[in-house]
Amino acid sequence: MIFDVDGVLTDGRIYYSDSGEEMKAFSTQDGHGIRMLMASGVEVAILTGRRSDVVSHRARNLGIVHVLQGIDDKRSAFLGLAASLRVESAQCGYMGDDVVDLPVLTRCGFAASTHEAPEVVRRHAHFVASLPAGAGAAREVCEMVMRAQGTLEASIAPYLT
Repeated sequence: MIFDVDGVLTDGRIYYSDSGEEMKAFSTQDGHGIRMLMASGVEVAILTGRRSDVVSHRARNLGIVHVLQGIDDKRSAFLGLAASLRVESAQCGYMGDDVVDLPVLTRCGFAASTHEAPEVVRRHAHFVASLPAGAGAAREVCEMVMRAQGTLEASIAPYLT
């Protein structure tokens, strides 16, 4: 499962400090959903057009090892990532929120988007999250994938004991 960052893992806003440092806000629930997804055996990657140290820190915190930043050609990067992981593009999922994500959304097996995305993007998605970007949308997708693979209940079970 591959995630875009701005507008998917964040609400799409970018904050700059007086010194020019970039800041983003991430949801802890999205983060835990990603961790559960990885623990269930699904490889997780980040594919984003912007380059940001904040994203590197977040990926490290979550244990995401496949982090592609500063990508202008998301289609080629997606196909390269799939090849390096030895999976077909149809076996991959991608969550994006803007027209720059369409080259991946139209080639992956499971295309997800946020409800804030432009209509043309939502139209090409198999699933549109009901929760906001950066505030549960990615978690919703993680749980949907785990539910479809039959791993969600096992992931939640340890918290119920």
